[in-house]
Amino acid sequence: HPKVKMETTLGDIVVELDPARAPKTVENFLSYTRKGTYDGTIFHRVIENFMIQGGGYTETYAPKPTDSPVPIESSNGLKNIRGTVAMARTNDPNSATAQFFINVVDNAFLDFVPGGNPGYTVFGQVASGMDVVDRIRKIPTGEGPAPFTSDVPTTMVVITRVVKEQ
Repeated sequence: HPKVKMETTLGDIVVELDPARAPKTVENFLSYTRKGTYDGTIFHRVIENFMIQGGGYTETYAPKPTDSPVPIESSNGLKNIRGTVAMARTNDPNSATAQFFINVVDNAFLDFVPGGNPGYTVFGQVASGMDVVDRIRKIPTGEGPAPFTSDVPTTMVVITRVVKEQ
């Protein structure tokens, strides 16, 4: 299982990826990692008892360019439990591009349900750095620049670099 290290302004988060269960999603994430897309992005959405979301916006809240969306792989048996990493998306199940989130609690309502909820694709697990994730989740939030009307950390947390570990 490949690992990536997210270096943030609050410490490092190491994520172990699961290419066997989410091959297209892992390759998508690693492609953005190789290109440096995540470097200089922020955790722009933080909800203390839900998740922390990042990977899409710069420190000036400018959107990072993205590739084509990756097909959903949420029926892979992985669950949105504390410490898992999943792809963010719009209401379209096949709309995930670069943004991801880390579940800070068990979020079963985000899981795939056959014939029902398409769910959110889990593609990895925090291997180390949950203390950093927990520090991020505790940051006070409020309104940010448009269109960010809520849940924006009042103290910016920057993902300075994401690198694949050997």
